[in-house]
Amino acid sequence: HVQLVESGGGSVQTGGSLTLACVVSGDTFGNTCLGWFRQAPGRNREGVAIMNSVGGIRKADSTLGRFTISRDKVKNTLYLQMDSLRPDDTAMYYCAADADWWKLSLDPAAFRYWGQGTQVTVS
Repeated sequence: HVQLVESGGGSVQTGGSLTLACVVSGDTFGNTCLGWFRQAPGRNREGVAIMNSVGGIRKADSTLGRFTISRDKVKNTLYLQMDSLRPDDTAMYYCAADADWWKLSLDPAAFRYWGQGTQVTVS
């Protein structure tokens, strides 16, 4: 069983930056595919950025050049550095994990474990 706890959300102005963190526990961090997803009010949850256990990365087109995903195996933590934030980035951001370590899917249905989310608001 995997537990995920996000932090780092908040309110920023357009063009600002935030770094989200997700502490992963309960399973082998190094053999897990991890990702960030977001859901705005009235919209479906969507993939933001994924990193598999061998360092493969996939990001949504809307985040290219602005968001950076990384993982620290010592701290068992996944990060999402978000720069040049825009109002349409406003959403609840979720960390997710799956035991299929090779995955690079942006489909939320491909992930089994989820955190509670952290709110990001850009105005």
